[in-house]
Amino acid sequence: MTNVCQSCGMPLDKDPEGGGSNADGSRNSTYCSLCYSKGQFLHPHFNVTEMQEHCIEQLKNRGMPTFMGWLFTRGIPKLARWNSDDTSQTRH
Repeated sequence: MTNVCQSCGMPLDKDPEGGGSNADGSRNSTYCSLCYSKGQFLHPHFNVTEMQEHCIEQLKNRGMPTFMGWLFTRGIPKLARWNSDDTSQTRH
């Protein structure tokens, strides 16, 4: 199974940067570069619904039909960043 960003669900092997970056500049293998950079979330105040809407809009801007974007974002609430029972959401 492909590893996916635990914030947006993007397959990490599709990330142009190969993953996010930690504060020390090392590669982060939990989050993609579109969600996490220099040890911080790029959208720290988003809730899960806002992240889904943001991802749908970004996919739409890249030519994907809105319905397909909606399908691709249905799993976001199950990812570590949004799972309130998962303490790894703050792990870097």
